[in-house]
Amino acid sequence: MPVEVILPKVDMDMTTGQISRWFVSEGSVVKQGDVLFEIETDKAAMEIDAPASGILLDVTGKEGVDIPVGAPVAWIYADGEAYGADAVAKQDEAPIVGEMSAMPTEGGAVPPASHSVAPPSGLLAISPTRGEISQSPGGARATPLARRLAREAGIVLSNIAGTGPYGRVVKADIDAAIANATPRVAPEAPAVASAAAPKPMSDDQVLKLFAEGSYELVPHDNMRKTIARRLVEAKSTIPHFYLTLDCELDALLALRTQLNAAAPVKKTEKGEVPAYKLSVNDMVIKAMAMALMAVPDANASWTDSAMVKHKHADVGVAVSIPGGLITPIIRHADEKTLSTISNEMKDLASRARSRKLKPEEYQGGTTAVSNLGMFGIKDFAAVINPPHATILAVGAGEQRAVVKNGEIKIANVMSVTLSTDHRAVDGALGAELLGAFKRMIENPMGMLV
Repeated sequence: MPVEVILPKVDMDMTTGQISRWFVSEGSVVKQGDVLFEIETDKAAMEIDAPASGILLDVTGKEGVDIPVGAPVAWIYADGEAYGADAVAKQDEAPIVGEMSAMPTEGGAVPPASHSVAPPSGLLAISPTRGEISQSPGGARATPLARRLAREAGIVLSNIAGTGPYGRVVKADIDAAIANATPRVAPEAPAVASAAAPKPMSDDQVLKLFAEGSYELVPHDNMRKTIARRLVEAKSTIPHFYLTLDCELDALLALRTQLNAAAPVKKTEKGEVPAYKLSVNDMVIKAMAMALMAVPDANASWTDSAMVKHKHADVGVAVSIPGGLITPIIRHADEKTLSTISNEMKDLASRARSRKLKPEEYQGGTTAVSNLGMFGIKDFAAVINPPHATILAVGAGEQRAVVKNGEIKIANVMSVTLSTDHRAVDGALGAELLGAFKRMIENPMGMLV
């Protein structure tokens, strides 16, 4: 039987992906492990390997077109094996290989694309030696033909008990479901809920407000769609509240100057350069991590069943990239030195802009920092990025008049706003966290011990 090559799930939020380019052409002989194509998601580009050896035929996945996760993009046939529509239909009794797990690994990261015939735990998999199939709680499994027939008939696969090998849904199950009038749509939401949620303006309604010819339409890419969906979800489901403080920066700026001046020199292809160059943002990351360790109840994530209390501070840092933003994570930032954080952040930001981050490098985390100070923004409120319960918005450091001991002095001051998920972090707890951050910024020697 031919081996189905599917578009794998390489991102926790991924529902569709695009093949940016094929590395082999239809009819080519491939070996298991050869790179077949490159997937472009909203956050990264990733190479996908061949799940088996043979001849690549029946290529249906086109470059630059949105393809649903799990959809077949090609088939690999043994030498001399018949191929085409009839061969594909015969896969009613063939197990799927190369399918990705949607389950996150420890730390919230989704594993990178797998091309092994023995996928990670949580998959319906075939053993390469005995042909054994294991069923996990991952959801309905169906043959390619059954999936197509179900889609055409509007049938929900999870409503069908499969009669194929190890509970797999096959063509006969779909035919029986059609004959028995199995419910074809998911249960509708309560009418009260739909009535309470106002509908946004349609595309036509928006365009009618502007004169024809006075605009151009730029289609949304996957990144923009994902950002929009996550922002709507975050603001609709997380009860935000905000706390703002001013932090004096003079001691921090003086320490930063001293540390950068003391940086050892290392030899590179470009000559001798400092081993590190600290930024204010590097010190903000460290201060936020240490504040979370000082106020551990705020280092949490909300779930409906329990509060997730984190043992380390994994700080996400918002990085602007063409078409949107991404939040790479400094893991265990509470334990790392300022120089390590600085160099790691430079590397993550560089690879984020070229879309070369691995999923585990931007998924998860316990909090986040968003800094717009370099653009001269004085203060702003950021939107929480689940599963975080907090995000710190950092404004520009600037000279301001402050009152000290009854006298007006000039000091470098930075305004910061903490957005919190009120379900996980109450007002007093948020104030305690922000106070701990302020103390660390204004007494930065504490970051060195």
